[in-house]
Amino acid sequence: MPPTPRDADRPQELRFSRMERLLGGHPISTVSVDGTSARFVTDPALVRRILVTDARHYGKSELLQKARILSKSGLLAPDDARHRHYRRLAHPHLRTTAVTAHTPLMEDVARATAASWRPGQPVDIQAAMCRAAGRIALNALLGPTSGQTSALLTERLAALSWEMITKPLYGNAARARRPAHRLRQASTDFRTLLARCITDRLNPPGPTTHYLAALLADAGPAAGGALSGEQVCDEAVMMLTAATVTTASVMSWALYTLARHPLAEEKVLKDLAQPADTGTDTGIGTGARPGHGHGPPGYTLRFLMEVLRLHPPVWITSRRTLTPVTLGEHTLPAGTDVVFSSYLLHRHPAHYRDPHRFDPDRWLTTRPRPQDATYLPFGTGARGCVGETFAWQELHVLLGALAQEWRLTLHPGTRPRAAAHTTLHPHRLLMIPQPR
Repeated sequence: MPPTPRDADRPQELRFSRMERLLGGHPISTVSVDGTSARFVTDPALVRRILVTDARHYGKSELLQKARILSKSGLLAPDDARHRHYRRLAHPHLRTTAVTAHTPLMEDVARATAASWRPGQPVDIQAAMCRAAGRIALNALLGPTSGQTSALLTERLAALSWEMITKPLYGNAARARRPAHRLRQASTDFRTLLARCITDRLNPPGPTTHYLAALLADAGPAAGGALSGEQVCDEAVMMLTAATVTTASVMSWALYTLARHPLAEEKVLKDLAQPADTGTDTGIGTGARPGHGHGPPGYTLRFLMEVLRLHPPVWITSRRTLTPVTLGEHTLPAGTDVVFSSYLLHRHPAHYRDPHRFDPDRWLTTRPRPQDATYLPFGTGARGCVGETFAWQELHVLLGALAQEWRLTLHPGTRPRAAAHTTLHPHRLLMIPQPR
């Protein structure tokens, strides 16, 4: 039953399994997150006001960050000027030309991942995707390292990413001692090795072009100065982990979805086997974002867009008002926590017909509109994902290499469910590869 007007201001405990009920209620509801009252927004137009139109009145909120180990420097700095500085610093390493330059690396990692599987032997898909995405992120953002060091960094980053993926964001589980200890230990193990690599690169013998080199050489914004060595390490850990956990979660859902939808799998394979059609917006090979081409998206891109609609890795977000704001019919004082969920926005029946159905062809006629926030797989506004262009290409390359080499089926007894932790990921995804 939808909440009555009187219920709308009465806090309800926020639970993933109950969130969809809020779509039938008010655009703004009151919820309780770990005992803290917050406003939950389900209207895409209001979410856009938070992220874009009135973004200067909203800052970072710690409400859903308690379980994370993330940098508060650089790109995640609460100060907008500092954030913009490091966003501009990262952009040249993630824009279209850089994506094109990194594509051979993505292809090498994708082929190596496919070659490591054996017919009939179960594969822990999420663990495999953590290793693949981590290896790509390490090479792209840090530059080449020695074989032994690269392998060890990849394994430690994959271990940290898995702990991050499975860490709850709120509730009693987020405060449990054992999972928190595992996360801290995985972070320490990776950070210790990474710090040694950074120290070795403080005075490189020749010019370098990767993001770590840019951080090390940066003089910092006018106010605040450059990052310290500790902060550079924190920033690198944040960038590498964020790039790994999101890609691993999306790729896990993509491979699971192929197994669940044979017709979609057939269309993806047919699309991958054909040369790119210049009349469609493939979003592949150019680093383009969906909807920025001259025609409808190609089928593989539509497939990935639909996977991201139903399973956005960053499924819930919080902000905090910096000043009194008016949001819809509500006046919110400074210090109010505001929560919204891309998972719900992507399933809003007012914007998506039959919203729970997997239908890549809906993107032939449905286009994300800039005036609202009905499709936010990578966020939007000044703090949207700086690596979005890189991510689209990486997803396509990994999907293409693995799907063309192997047909995956679920391991007997495996029934993955959506686990709403740091990312929205399929819980216990074990699959059996068979050659095409």
